[in-house]
Parts: sequence; structure tokens; C-alpha cells
Amino acid sequence: EIRKTCKRILTPRMEGTSSKAESTLQKSSLDVYTESNKRQYNSTSDTVIVSVDMESSHDLDSDEDTTPGLDEFSGLSPYERKRLKNISENANFFASLQLSESAARLREMIKKRQPPESKRKKPKKKENGTGCRRSMRLLKVDPSGVSLPAPPAQPTVIADENPLLPPGPLEMTPENQDDDSELFKRFLQTWAEVSKTSIKNTEKELVNIKSYKANLSGMVINGDTVHKVTRGAIFSVALHPSEIRTLVAAGAKSGQVGLWDLTHQSKEDGVYVFQPHTQPVSCLYFSPANPAHILSLSYDGTLRCGDFSRAVFEEVYRDERSSFSSFDFMGEDASNLIVGHWNGNISLVDRRTPGTSYEKLINSSSSKIRTVHVHPVHRQYFITAGLRDIHIYDTRYLNPRKSQPLISLTEHTKSIASAYFSPLTGNRVVTTCADCKLRIFDSSCISSEIPLLTTIRHNTITGRWLTRFQAVWDPKQEDCVIVGSMAHPRRVEIFHESGQQVHSFFGGESLVSVCSINTMHPTRYILAGGNSSGKVHV
Repeated sequence: EIRKTCKRILTPRMEGTSSKAESTLQKSSLDVYTESNKRQYNSTSDTVIVSVDMESSHDLDSDEDTTPGLDEFSGLSPYERKRLKNISENANFFASLQLSESAARLREMIKKRQPPESKRKKPKKKENGTGCRRSMRLLKVDPSGVSLPAPPAQPTVIADENPLLPPGPLEMTPENQDDDSELFKRFLQTWAEVSKTSIKNTEKELVNIKSYKANLSGMVINGDTVHKVTRGAIFSVALHPSEIRTLVAAGAKSGQVGLWDLTHQSKEDGVYVFQPHTQPVSCLYFSPANPAHILSLSYDGTLRCGDFSRAVFEEVYRDERSSFSSFDFMGEDASNLIVGHWNGNISLVDRRTPGTSYEKLINSSSSKIRTVHVHPVHRQYFITAGLRDIHIYDTRYLNPRKSQPLISLTEHTKSIASAYFSPLTGNRVVTTCADCKLRIFDSSCISSEIPLLTTIRHNTITGRWLTRFQAVWDPKQEDCVIVGSMAHPRRVEIFHESGQQVHSFFGGESLVSVCSINTMHPTRYILAGGNSSGKVHV
């Protein structure tokens, strides 16, 4: 009864085991014949299948090996056990065969995918070839084959791009014309005589805005009043105060000073160019005491006075260790000057003292000074424009070590180009800033604070290649300022201190460039503007 029960239980299990082994044999044999046409990723899956079959075969082996130790296989006959063992051995054999063939195919496919090695033919060395010919001079060998001696090392001399002109007076020799010509001699004689007619200092009254606008509307420009005077950009412009003739002076970036007499019929005959400096001429004024003298200041650290009567440029002030930015007259006699330096220093110069040095050197509270301007009524006050600060000083309380300003204007947010008192009373101050604003302050009472009156929106971004704008007052109408414009068509604009636009000068085809630097005649309705190519527009 026990044998019958075991046979009944074990028979289905043996049949399932034998069928599983036979199916494994069939599948293994089928994989052997079909795997030759498959790709590489299929071989990877076959390897996984083989491993599964191996595991199943190992399970069978483990079952067969452990069968004698189990009670449930104790009822199998020797024939059944032998058959089961043969099936397991066959399965292991085919599985190992399939695994080895799959690995062989995988190695062949890897070899096929490898790029063939490039076999470059090595150039054959010429045993008795002749080399390139080389110059014996480059080999530093003389014709006999003896090495030449090494040349002595010469010290390298760095040439200065803008060397200073020699100290002392310079002859007023025009570069564009012959200095011995009768025309140039007559030019000097004429302007020396014109300058002798002194202008009486009469009290000037402001003209009402309507009359002022009408006079501005009558001003015209044409091709005869536009001419190239200097080489390079113009940094300063001045008009001679004569009421009978028109003479324009222009200071250039190249250090030139050009004079243009508009009374000549031919423009070429009336232009004379001089070279009193080697760097930009940033400030240019006719002397208020003697209009036959024109004073020019340059970045090269020199301040000169051109004398028409003597045909010479005298040296007034020289400092080779510093660079000058601006100057102004401290009195009507033009004997005392105040000079601003780019490093923030201020010099007081007396022209009556022999020599070309300063009387006093003051260290201001500014890191740089762009412009300096003296109050027209109270001459002890002067205003300086720095990088982002504007200071008003009193010359009576200047300290050589470090002077503190009386008033500081801190409303500016970007770089400042200029700051000027109004020309008649000094009751207003106009500033030009890179934040596209012109500011007008009330300086009628110089105390601890100067209130801001008006802010005028104006494009002051001239870029790298144009001279920066500087808003200046009209010496005839001190409540109006003149400034260049970046707008199209090109123009020069005049604003009232209230912020209203008074007039715009349009020149049509005669004014097609930006006039960055402008000035007005002190008594006549004449405007002169210079652009960044050396042209003067009148």
C-alpha cells in the first residue's frame, strides 16, 4: 500500500521533470542552429537564456544527487534513476556547447567591428641626400667657415609718443603756410592793431526772450562759414572779442592751435595752424586785458601765451610731472591764473613773476579736476568739476596740504564734464553730466548749500570718438545756455534756465556733424562750434 501511494504521488512529478528537461534540450538545439543569423544584442539575451537553462539543469542535478537522501524518491526504480541522470547530463552538455559557441560568435563580432589598423608607409631616409641651403649670414659664419663674433648688445631706447617741446618761447610759425609770406605778416599786423581798440566795460542788461529769439533766428550758416582748421578732434574754441572782424581760435587733440580769419575772401588764405603743444589743447581764451594775446593750456603740462604783436608763443607755466586740464583768469588784468590738474591739484600762477613755476600748489579734495571757473563778481570764489563731485572753494582759505571746499554739489550720479558760473552776475551754475542731464543751480547766495533750480533732459552720451559736450552760458544772455546735440538732423541747441528750449540752429547740408564744443561772441550774435574732425562751423 505504501508503494502504490508513492507511485501515485511521484509519477506525475517525474513526468513533469522529464518533459521540462526534454523541452530544454529541444530549445538548446534550436538556439544552436538559429543564433548564427542574429545580431550582437541577441547574443547577450541568448547568454541570459543559457544561464537560466544552466540553473535549471543544476537544479535537476541537485535533485538527482539529493534524490537518494529523500524519502519521496526512495520508490524510484534503478532504470528511472538512470534515465533521469542521462537526461541531466545531456542537458548540461548542450548548454555548455551553446555557451561556448555564443562566446566564440561574440568574439568574432567584436573583431569585425574593430577598425583596421592604418599602415602608413614610413618615408625612407636619404642616406646621401643634400640638405636645405641656409644663408651663411643667418648661420653667423664668414665665407671661410669661421664663426663671426657676437655683436655688442645695444640698449633699447623707448621713444616718447608725445615728447615735450623745448622750454622757453616758440616762434609763431604756421605749419600750413610760409612764415615769410606777406599775407601772414599782414595777418599778424592787422590783429595786433585790432586788439589795441579796447572794449569799454559797460554794464550789460539782459535782453527779453522775444528779442533774443528774433536775433537768434537771423543767424545763418553756409558753406563759406565751415572749414577744417585743425588736424584731429577739437577740444576748445574761442572767439576774438573784436566787433569789426571775426577771428576764431580752435585747440585740437593733436596739440595744434588754429586761427581762422573769416574776413578773407578765400578760406584757405585766412587759416593758420600752429603747434605750440604736443597733447590735446583743452582750454583756450583770449586775454581780457589784451586781446592780442591768446592763452592755451594742454595736457602736456604747459600753458603758453601767443602774442600777435611779437609773433611768439611765450611759456607762462610748465610742469613736466603733471598734466593740466583747465585754467581761468582770477582778475580782469589777466595777470593771475588758476590752473586745474588732472591729479586733483590746483596751482596759482602769477604771470608777473619771472620764471615758469607756480606761486602756490594746493591739494584739493577731488581726485581729478576737469574744469575750473572763477566767479565773475566775487573773484575769491571758484568752482571745480571733478569725476562725480563739484566743489566751490575760497582762495583766501586754501591749504597747501588739503583744502576743504565751502560747498559740495552731490546731486550727480555719473561722470561730470563741466561746471560754469553765469558770466555776468554768477548767480547761476550750469553743469553737464553723463547721466543725460543738464543741471542749473542757484548760486546767488554762496552759503552752506546751493539749491537745484532746474534739471534739463539732454542726451550727453557722445561715445568714444566724439568730444564730450560742455554746456556754456551765452555771455550776452546769462540766463541761456548753449550745448551740442546728438539728435538728427544735426543741430546746436539753446535752453533757458527754466528748462525751456529757446532755439535750435539747423544748418542743413552745412551742418552734418556733431558740434561738441561751442562758444558765443561776447557782444555780437556769432556762434562758433567745433566737431571731432577739426572743422569749425560759424
